[in-house]
Amino acid sequence: MDIIKDRIKIIDWYIISKYLGTFLYTLTLFIVIIIIFDLSEKLDDFLKSNLSLWQIMTLYYAGSVPYYVNMLSPLINFIAVIFFTAKMADQTEIVPILSGGVSFNRFLMPYFVSASIIFAINLASNLYILPYTNQLKNSFENTYVKTGAPSSKNNIHMKLDNNTYIFIDNFDNKSNIGTRFSLDNFKGDVLTKKLVADEIRWDSLKRSWKLVNYSVRDIQGLKETLTSGSGQTKDTILDMRPDDFSPYDNIYENLTGKELSEKIKKEKIRGSGVLNDLLFEQYKRYLHPLSAFVLTLIGVALSSRKVRGGVGLPLGIGIILSFAYIVFNQFAKMFSIKGSMPPLFAVMAPTIFFGLLGYYLLRKAPK
Repeated sequence: MDIIKDRIKIIDWYIISKYLGTFLYTLTLFIVIIIIFDLSEKLDDFLKSNLSLWQIMTLYYAGSVPYYVNMLSPLINFIAVIFFTAKMADQTEIVPILSGGVSFNRFLMPYFVSASIIFAINLASNLYILPYTNQLKNSFENTYVKTGAPSSKNNIHMKLDNNTYIFIDNFDNKSNIGTRFSLDNFKGDVLTKKLVADEIRWDSLKRSWKLVNYSVRDIQGLKETLTSGSGQTKDTILDMRPDDFSPYDNIYENLTGKELSEKIKKEKIRGSGVLNDLLFEQYKRYLHPLSAFVLTLIGVALSSRKVRGGVGLPLGIGIILSFAYIVFNQFAKMFSIKGSMPPLFAVMAPTIFFGLLGYYLLRKAPK
């Protein structure tokens, strides 16, 4: 602690308090605005479902507010840096600091201390908080808001392991029932077992699958044995879960880090086409918090010079750039999921691009 006190001076504490104070103030303002607009948009859905205010707050906003805060954190961070730094420049507070022998790099230190705090909070939130709050938000939306969205998925082909393939004609995620199920087991290129059933149902208590009206063909060379379960049911354990067939695009946000890693390992075997979605979600949780450093660098470089018109021009430029960062992120995600862009590059591309922009602006900043 004594070393930290020696290194961090009064002016550093002043900048840190300004940074974090403005960030928290802007964050609170954005949360209020988001809730007001979101409530006005979804009010009809809430009224149709006869939900109480307590249910709305605990089942929806307890999950959606952390999600929106995380998504808009780069914007809020950027605006906060530009606002208070431009105000310091307008009040001629920065010039005396630099004229007093403080280098511009040393002037940046309290900014990056503050950015490190925000980075740590965002990272911890991504890894340990958001997966659980997203479960609340997404479950609520899928149940009460996206009522017109399809709840079933058709024509499902999946590879469970190196020898087992399954097909489900239709799976309904509300009832957790699939129709026209078949399972093929191979040894090399030779079919050794084929199981078909009119229905397959998920038993949440036993955490297993129940086959309805089934038949099993065991094939051993030229010898074939047929076991009929017409009108009967059969419990079976398969390496798949109902959420593997979810039609909703927000299902991967609900997974914890361990669940996400396990699902990625399985998807590399199954090849059902969602590997990029999973990898993007995993990389995003670790790498997106780096935006705190990149946008802080750009914000200081843009707003540390005193300009005519006060804080208006730097703030306007900052808002445009922060929205550009968010849009860039969304485009990179689409190119990764729908196109052929590698997920790691898609996650890193906005940070790299704006990092280079920040470095250029830093070189041009007055020192």
